[in-house]
Amino acid sequence: MFTFDQYFQPYEINKFALDFFKDANVTANIKVTSESGSTSCLGIKAEKVEVKTVPCSILSMTFFDKIMDGEVARENGDIKKCFDEFQQDFTISDNLRQMLLNEDSDVYCQYNEQEREEFLFLLFSHLCLGGRLCQFEDNVQPYMDVAKALYKDLISVQKNADTKQLSIISHVFKVYCYLFGPCSDSRKIHRQSISVLTVERFTDKASVF
Repeated sequence: MFTFDQYFQPYEINKFALDFFKDANVTANIKVTSESGSTSCLGIKAEKVEVKTVPCSILSMTFFDKIMDGEVARENGDIKKCFDEFQQDFTISDNLRQMLLNEDSDVYCQYNEQEREEFLFLLFSHLCLGGRLCQFEDNVQPYMDVAKALYKDLISVQKNADTKQLSIISHVFKVYCYLFGPCSDSRKIHRQSISVLTVERFTDKASVF
């Protein structure tokens, strides 16, 4: 987590994100993974950023209840297997990844496009799809548990004094950084190569995932 000393307005997010990823304290502490799997500090200031707002409104893990309907996973969380097929640089061997990746699959419609844009779904999908050296789980619960922990760590909620209702006060953005020209162009990079910036303007704190 980082703190900042400039007043944040959501409509100025492009300037804020560029300043953020140009800051020496940020680039010295953000970890990145190379194609070989090694991890190091970013160490390079961004020349340009492309920012997309990520909807963030989910307040309950019941959002994932329909995964347990028997089509994607059984009631005990065991993920249903399927014959291997290749989609978007991923080998799909179960119905969970069919639901995440394959638009022609019967289980893809479990979540509509609006739900798929939610930050919680983004985190869950990122964990489920993993990386090159990922060992997949046979049960969906570990993915849900880690997604929940990350979600709680990256966002903040506030209770309305009158209605007692909770609301999310964090702003969430997907950021693509141009380091040496358009090497991180969002139209070209892998879907798992993401950088998410969460900003809390009332506490002057920002986090990166």
